[in-house]
Amino acid sequence: MSTSSLPLTGERTVPGIPEENYWFRRHEVVYAALLPLCEGAVVLEAGCGEGYGADLLAGVAERVVGLDYDAPTAAHVARRYPRVGIARANLVALPVPDARLDAVVSLQVIEHLWDQGLFLRECLRVLRPGGRITVSTPNRLTFSPGRDTPLNPFHTRELAPAELAGLVAEAGFTDVELLGLHHGPRLRELDARHGGSLVDAQVAVAVAGGAWPADLLADVASVTVDDFLLTPDDLDASLDLLVTASRP
Repeated sequence: MSTSSLPLTGERTVPGIPEENYWFRRHEVVYAALLPLCEGAVVLEAGCGEGYGADLLAGVAERVVGLDYDAPTAAHVARRYPRVGIARANLVALPVPDARLDAVVSLQVIEHLWDQGLFLRECLRVLRPGGRITVSTPNRLTFSPGRDTPLNPFHTRELAPAELAGLVAEAGFTDVELLGLHHGPRLRELDARHGGSLVDAQVAVAVAGGAWPADLLADVASVTVDDFLLTPDDLDASLDLLVTASRP
């Protein structure tokens, strides 16, 4: 049973649903990696979704403000996560004065935006000198292999590693660092158990409809953040990309 009042859309990951657990943990591992960056900081999450990640960061930050364009989502965050400030906003026009933030976090959002460069320049504007931006996004090379047009109809433009790093640098950021998210040893075992790809096995069930096979559901529900790796190695083969950079 979901602990969220928000409906499943296929694009918003929410906690507390066994069938969604793989995707939830795949996102949660990035939030967990950001905790040291956000400790004692004033943080903006641009595109906070259900709010669980902003709330996790709020456990270490001085203050976290979440922005989301969807009104029901913003209302949900306000009800469920009282230690997160929340506002409804367009991410290419951030409602924040210049140079006010220590960190901007935007995870699995940029691929939905039409003007990605303008969004990044807005992030640069609101950061203090030395402030850090962190952006994650699916790796186009593995998420929509062999094509420039995204397979996902909700995505406007997906990025390969070099493209993401280039966009961030073009926006004016420095000290650009890239990591890739990969399956760790136990997830690779689950991949092998389910025909070579745990993700493909889940997608096949979603397309077919009906009940989940018990073994697949049990394996998906067992996934934890420790089953993923974030590493600068083999970026082209990574599942998701994570870039961090500084405002000069």
